Amino acid sequence: METHDFLTAIARDGEAFASVCADADLAAPVAACPGWTIADLVYHLGEVHHFWRTVVGEARDTWEGYEQPARPADGELIGWYRDGLAELVTVLAAADPAQPNWTWSTDKTAGFVQRRMAQETAIHRWDAEQAAGLDTGVEPHLASDGIDEFLMWFADEPNEGAAVPGGSVHLHCGDVSGEWTVRLNAEGTYDIERAHAKGDCALRGSASDLLLALWRRRGIDTIDVVGDADVAARFIAYPSLE
Repeated sequence: METHDFLTAIARDGEAFASVCADADLAAPVAACPGWTIADLVYHLGEVHHFWRTVVGEARDTWEGYEQPARPADGELIGWYRDGLAELVTVLAAADPAQPNWTWSTDKTAGFVQRRMAQETAIHRWDAEQAAGLDTGVEPHLASDGIDEFLMWFADEPNEGAAVPGGSVHLHCGDVSGEWTVRLNAEGTYDIERAHAKGDCALRGSASDLLLALWRRRGIDTIDVVGDADVAARFIAYPSLE
């Protein structure tokens, strides 16, 4: 996906998030984020947007010195969030993807943030819709890109007490292009092959279903598992996702 695609996704899913939250009970629980209400989710995503537009907009080389915004009253949350979303899109659209700035990853560019904000916003839009009794999934091409991003930056951060996956895992999108085979190496990171290959197990489904299973928004029973089911289960349970 290109920068334009990420910006389009942020604006689209960001507004969809605002709309569903505006129509929902802000006190309703969010099953995907235990202990949170929809109001908590709105503030969280708005604060994440605030943080990254500050880092990119000021081309900061550190997160230190960042000041978290005060949480608005519930009646002002949606308007505050929408204003911040518009600012985020403006800031990210003005940034060269190659611009250097701080990120928590080894990719210290605005391009990393543009991609990350598209994925973060899409997942939390799904969280909010689920809390409101809806489920429209994640746009397929964005979801396929999200699988790739997940494997690159999140899959090898171990959950405390989680068993090492062992074996190789092949992931295959059934509706759009996207295939990966991954295996944990001696350094504790995944070797990723972006091609068709046979793994000890295979995870198959729509790009959206695969992405939501990786983020543990849905159970592994919502996708097809072929081969060693134990390897598949450990692979899904391994990342911290904190």
